Amino acid sequence: MKFASLLAAAAVSALAVPAVAQDTTGGGRDTSQDFNGPYIALGGGYTVQGNDRRETLVFDNDLDGTYGDTVNTSGGANAFSPGFCNGAATGTANQGCRNDKDGPEYFARVGYDRRMGNFVVGAVLEGGRSEARDSVSGFSTTPAAYTMSREADYQAGARLRAGYTPGGGALFYVTGGGAYARLDNKFVTTNTANSFADNGKTNAWGYSAGGGAEIMVTNNIGLGLEYLYTDVKDKDYTVNVGPGTAPATNPFLIEAGGTDIQRSDPHFRTHSIRGTVSFRF
Repeated sequence: MKFASLLAAAAVSALAVPAVAQDTTGGGRDTSQDFNGPYIALGGGYTVQGNDRRETLVFDNDLDGTYGDTVNTSGGANAFSPGFCNGAATGTANQGCRNDKDGPEYFARVGYDRRMGNFVVGAVLEGGRSEARDSVSGFSTTPAAYTMSREADYQAGARLRAGYTPGGGALFYVTGGGAYARLDNKFVTTNTANSFADNGKTNAWGYSAGGGAEIMVTNNIGLGLEYLYTDVKDKDYTVNVGPGTAPATNPFLIEAGGTDIQRSDPHFRTHSIRGTVSFRF
């Protein structure tokens, strides 16, 4: 799995940190003030997504605000009996979808650490962007395909971190806190009969948690490696289906003259491995 490979790479890199730290502290550099005070950092890495194969589209075809309705044809059959797939549709039949898109990420952060002996506590504010995209598709008996996709225009986080430094030089830490993403949602369909409108960009809130290691290569410059899991939740993105040129017997119109569509899973979950370069004041 991609996620397992990322964790393995992070573990190998983390095991190498103590040796590097030993080299950087062995040249007479004063390590007593390492990881103590304010800093800024730039970083980049790679974002992958977990397995969400059970995700579907969900429908509100009587427009009462409750999702989970079945969209039926005029003959009473399930109009979405061909099913759903995790990813972007490649045709009008449920015969496979493009995988969700993983991708690079980049960010900047400011932080403050307080060192107490060999223990360090601190806070981090961070903002950036990931190129990862998450999609889900549904297929109707028409046949037609319907795809919802989301990615972050930008992301931000505010976290605490706590760690241990063996006399300075290297810091091993855990981190966690709140996360925010401004999501860019898109809807694509091969259905040319109905009309479709959506609310586009939405706000998603959640949390991030992870851990990492950082070494000081000079009194002011540090290099770090970090794993971060992020889970943000968006329940606001909705596609409104209208009549368009479709007849009144159209499955989306039978109950209430229209249907609203959402994703069954409002969570956007990602795993990130990232490197940082920090400057301490």
